[in-house]
Amino acid sequence: MKWKKFTLTTTTQAVDLISSMFDDIGIEGIEIEDNVPLTEKETKGMFIDILPELPPDEGVARISFYLDDDADVADYLRRVEEGLDELSPFADLGARTITASETEDKDWINNWKQYFKPFTVDHILIKPTWEEVPEEHKDKLMIEIDPGTAFGTGSHETTQLCIRQLKKFITPETELLDVGTGSGILAILSLMYGAKHAVGTDLDPCAVDAVADNMANNGIAPEQFEMMIGNIINDKAVQDQVGYEKYDIVVANILADVLVPLTPVIVNQLKEGGIYITSGIIDDKETVVTEAVKAAGLELLEVTYQGEWVSVTARKKETQCAG
Repeated sequence: MKWKKFTLTTTTQAVDLISSMFDDIGIEGIEIEDNVPLTEKETKGMFIDILPELPPDEGVARISFYLDDDADVADYLRRVEEGLDELSPFADLGARTITASETEDKDWINNWKQYFKPFTVDHILIKPTWEEVPEEHKDKLMIEIDPGTAFGTGSHETTQLCIRQLKKFITPETELLDVGTGSGILAILSLMYGAKHAVGTDLDPCAVDAVADNMANNGIAPEQFEMMIGNIINDKAVQDQVGYEKYDIVVANILADVLVPLTPVIVNQLKEGGIYITSGIIDDKETVVTEAVKAAGLELLEVTYQGEWVSVTARKKETQCAG
């Protein structure tokens, strides 16, 4: 079986946003080519003596992805174009041209599964559906996740940061909103922690099936977790459907460039005293997000770190009644 290779020419500043969008629409595995010099931090753990000399960085990047012969290529390309349209207000996407070619027969879709093994986050075991439970972890709280065509296995530092923050604030009365829910891991785990009810939003309709499968895998009843598709940042209909001033916790594991316009909107969904947990923030974007949080009138509670990633937690201030 031959694989079709598609290469998108864009800008280096848009690579993170586009990579995340590709994950959201079910493109599992990409290649990124650019001439951005490696930082000292990036080269520190590399076992090479001499780095190759790169041409000057002109801000251009090429992102390649693969589709098999059975894939609905036209539908994927349509969703890519729609995703790029969604991202265009947030970053310069450059040329936005896509070229096509063919490549050798490899199991690109499933090869990654050999690297996704059961792992723990504190007292939680996160396990792919195709793996057995390790004997030494049978006493832990277990969540089974199959990412399917949506992003979110729990292995990324940003997801783990959110998991730890959620544990601090969830109560049996918690109404939770998970923006950019993907596989549903954060909302499902919140329900397993004891939250009362969860709502998840995502741009990609494929997230609906991924969430449904993962709910079933973890014994979550349909009435506990409601999915909504659409862009809560600028779609009033989605905002209305999600509801206003009804959530004890809003969690958003999304890139900083999306968190900035999301934050002043999401304040309206939070109850007074409600908690706003964010991650997906690379360390050099920390100030951008904390400033957006403060500008939206939220009280900054905590900033936590894992590797080069950051989580920002804030609270919606309660209205003070005149005495």
